[in-house]
Amino acid sequence: MTTTFDDLIISAEAEQSQAIRRREKALATVKYIHGKAKQEARARLTDDEDAEVAAAMETHALAENDVAGAQHKIAQLKAAKAAEERHDQAMQERREDPATVPARKAAYDQVARVGREERTYHRGNCRKGAEFLRDVLAAQMNRDFEAEQRLARHMQEERVERGQYLERAVGTGGFAGLVVPQYLTEMYAPAVAARRPFADAMTKLNLPPKGMTVNISRITTPTGVGNQAAENTPVTNTPEIDDTLLTIPVQTAAGSQTLSRQAIDRGLGVEDVTMSDMQRRYATNLDSTVINQVPGGLSNISQTITVDDATPSGSKLYPKILQGASQSEAALLGQANPDLVVMHSRRWYWLQSQLVSTWPLIGQPGIPAQNGGVNYAERYGGGFRGLLPNGMAVIADNNISTTVGATTQDEMFVVPSEESYLWEDPDAPQFVRVDQASAKNLSIDLVLYGYFAFTMARYTNSHQRLSGTMLVQPTFQGS
Repeated sequence: MTTTFDDLIISAEAEQSQAIRRREKALATVKYIHGKAKQEARARLTDDEDAEVAAAMETHALAENDVAGAQHKIAQLKAAKAAEERHDQAMQERREDPATVPARKAAYDQVARVGREERTYHRGNCRKGAEFLRDVLAAQMNRDFEAEQRLARHMQEERVERGQYLERAVGTGGFAGLVVPQYLTEMYAPAVAARRPFADAMTKLNLPPKGMTVNISRITTPTGVGNQAAENTPVTNTPEIDDTLLTIPVQTAAGSQTLSRQAIDRGLGVEDVTMSDMQRRYATNLDSTVINQVPGGLSNISQTITVDDATPSGSKLYPKILQGASQSEAALLGQANPDLVVMHSRRWYWLQSQLVSTWPLIGQPGIPAQNGGVNYAERYGGGFRGLLPNGMAVIADNNISTTVGATTQDEMFVVPSEESYLWEDPDAPQFVRVDQASAKNLSIDLVLYGYFAFTMARYTNSHQRLSGTMLVQPTFQGS
């Protein structure tokens, strides 16, 4: 097929849009790293953070050049297209027989293109995703022609803007679905963040462009360094470095809802509730998998520290947390430091209820007291809930099981966030599909899904798990 200037302009505009996203993402990375350092009251960044900031700024500079290059390319193409149109117009005016004049090409401003024309689904006409889901259901259940046309236009727009992600999704499993508009994913992100507190505290990486596994190196034999015995004598070259391949599967996080035909046809606001609910299910499933999956989840790869005691107290539990930090730091040998304590919210509130020599173990905001920690008074999923006396941040996550052991026990984890890896794609789409598995019951299944990978297994015993009778269901009693 002959390439037109319209095709080239659309391609250049897509390149410009992608470069702008890379530029914004790089700045967001720098902002996040410095914000984290400020939150942790650190005057300087770590070496790894410095390197990450430098890499982000390099990416930003390259993206700036790409944006400028794309703008220059677009200007050239528009000028060339205008010249072509003037030439075509002159040729038409020279024709003697009007009947032989072919139909003129559509003018540039009459050609629909992503980046200039409004998207089929956008914040103005589909604020919460209701119209998008309504079209999905209408196309599947009623073969609604107009709904099918809108969805087809939407998918074409997605192929132009995010084609590389769609290619990766094709053929990787049994799913085949429509892409959820990106602005909806971004809009619901703050609302569902509370469903994945630990996942949001992990080190974020981008999924590779293709494949259903992620491979990273795991060093089993480190390099050797020694003092040179004398000038011009051999230096240490043993042991030779050796590693093994750590292969991590790319998994699918999914949420679903079953709707009755009556709710679809007669319900008010059903689509809004459904989209919100599916996004929450998606986030909860991902976070729960990272913590509880067998094998590979945080609860299953961590080294166990037994905390058995018939009379639990904060003063008895805190030394065990420090034991976990000590063992984690020894296992990491300076590669990272344990900086998080992940616990169920009930355990965090129980710790706040504990008194040490008549002073609170955990301080409350705005109340100066001789305490051993700080409560930031953040809502669930809003970030660090507080600090323990040794400066480790607390993550409260209710995806931690409360039915561990023979009783109603929960678990606590001492975690180095730098060695807790989560691969996702901030720009990658989520997908939605419709199945009529329960057609006889006049119901329909909606499924939302996306891809991720994770690991905390680069260093043996880097993550520590506190488990035992001291962590039974807490009681809250006054004096």
